[in-house]
Amino acid sequence: MLTVHKLVKRFKQVIAVDHLDLYIEEGEVFGLLGPNGAGKSTLIQMITGLLPIDSGTIKLDGQSIQERPTEVKRHIGLVPQDIAVYENISARKNVEFFAKLYGLRGKGLKESVDEALERVGLMERQHHLPSTFSGGMKRRLNIACAIAHKPKLIIMDEPTVGIDPHSRNHILESVRKLNLDGSTIIYTSHYMEEVSAIATRIGIMNEGKCIALGTEAELRQRIASQEKLTIETEEGVESEHHPAIDELKKSAIVLDVHLEGNQLELMLSPHYDRLQDILFILAKHGLSVLTLKRETPDLEHLFLSLTGRQLRD
Repeated sequence: MLTVHKLVKRFKQVIAVDHLDLYIEEGEVFGLLGPNGAGKSTLIQMITGLLPIDSGTIKLDGQSIQERPTEVKRHIGLVPQDIAVYENISARKNVEFFAKLYGLRGKGLKESVDEALERVGLMERQHHLPSTFSGGMKRRLNIACAIAHKPKLIIMDEPTVGIDPHSRNHILESVRKLNLDGSTIIYTSHYMEEVSAIATRIGIMNEGKCIALGTEAELRQRIASQEKLTIETEEGVESEHHPAIDELKKSAIVLDVHLEGNQLELMLSPHYDRLQDILFILAKHGLSVLTLKRETPDLEHLFLSLTGRQLRD
């Protein structure tokens, strides 16, 4: 469905997207993750033709966005991160307006608007002004405006930011139904649990590159042999440059160390049996252990180990 090859975008001295290769299959929900500044929004703006491409190619169904921008954009629906609806006209007229931009008229327009409003659960509020809607309802209207022309590719850029749990669940269910009906979807989020719930495949971006790609099961396999050890200390550790952390990072069994207040999160190599070595390092530097917890890491920890940042940072 979508092929991105050697894609580059620079802003002066900053490389926002760095020779990116990516493919998205027809009919999949592709979860795109990455910390702020990873290049996700820049990538989306180039796919939708909102930003020029410095080098590389983007093709939708074999057609180049550079060579046939109008034709390609006709088959894309964008749900932007910022709500983009008109507050002073009804929900229905909002959807009609955006559908008309894609050439829908007459009976086809009415049927498409009805279907879009039904999908997002706003048919009963179709004649109300968005100014009277909650934030979650406005985001659902945002989605209806993006899907009324039945695009081949739907791009949802953090569509659940700042909304209530009920609206979030409604949006996720709408994504599932759209996908079951054959829509191909790119879904970006700062909520790992959302992507885990709906994505058929996941890509993790950092510093303009795709640093991990695969199904959730494939990504979990990368950390299946590791173990997470959470240590709560009596004394707070002021910074990542504490001598105890420096020494832990040099240990052969410690793959990564993350500091969270007076908690240390350690990613450990498989089959270690030298826990006393870690405790000895902490004691040597005056840190008393209050609690220890060992567990198998999840995708959040994979993300942290790959990027050095929490997903919501």
